[in-house]
Amino acid sequence: MSRRALLVGINDYPGYQNDLQGCVNDITNVYDVLVKYFSFAPADIVLLSDSRARKGAILDALKTMVSGGKDGDSLVFHFSGHGSQVPDVEGDEEDGKDEVICPFDFDWSTGLIKDDDLAGLIAGMKKGVHLEMILDSCHSGTGTREIIVDRRSLPVNGTVVDACSLWSSAHCIRPRFLAPPPDIALRADDIFGRELPVRRIARTDGMSHVLWSACRASQYSADADIGGSAAGAFTYYFCRHLRDTQGRVTREQLLKLVRASLKHEGYSQVPQMEGPAGSAREGLFGTS
Repeated sequence: MSRRALLVGINDYPGYQNDLQGCVNDITNVYDVLVKYFSFAPADIVLLSDSRARKGAILDALKTMVSGGKDGDSLVFHFSGHGSQVPDVEGDEEDGKDEVICPFDFDWSTGLIKDDDLAGLIAGMKKGVHLEMILDSCHSGTGTREIIVDRRSLPVNGTVVDACSLWSSAHCIRPRFLAPPPDIALRADDIFGRELPVRRIARTDGMSHVLWSACRASQYSADADIGGSAAGAFTYYFCRHLRDTQGRVTREQLLKLVRASLKHEGYSQVPQMEGPAGSAREGLFGTS
């Protein structure tokens, strides 16, 4: 039995207006947890950050990891970066939208990684392989990860504070958007008309993997300043509670702990977890 992981974090997107702060810290945080508590060998963990995290590199590395999996192997794919939604032209999404993650070289035509792309790779996975996917990105239709700055670190007088007008709250939230341009957002109309066809799919039927999402489909995922260090709020508490329990926790218990911490700290996002029947009561990353 082998354990392998692919960890992707992108702070430095082309154009300063799209940059994030905590994504590279996220993947080093997950790396540390996998090595210390789940017996992953450093040589079996691939990290792709910033300009190395191009679409082709991500998909090639994921395909190599998944296709090489054998019965009993434990695989992990973690992505921290921008996410969005685009019209579903295949007609296989209940809400008429494809969730996407944005690689370093993203563009709105062919440079996105859709949930369909990930599903296609997973479909070829051998029976008995355990895959855990962790996505710390926004899946809403209008935005990306929020930038959340600890208000105590902001100047008393300044454009950031004035723009936020949130001094009464624990965090100052500055959404950063990767909204599809109008020609992409409306392209499906030419194919399907105004009403997109919907084929209802039970998303967990036959799932051979476990999927963690940092938030609901309609929410932002927070890029935050936590204790003076930039991090994805979801990934930070995900790893923190794995350390607190030394990895001896079920997925169901971990989800409750992470949700409680995010709520206590004033974040609105509600993490989600889905997988095969019974997986919620099992340990993470191939542990019993």
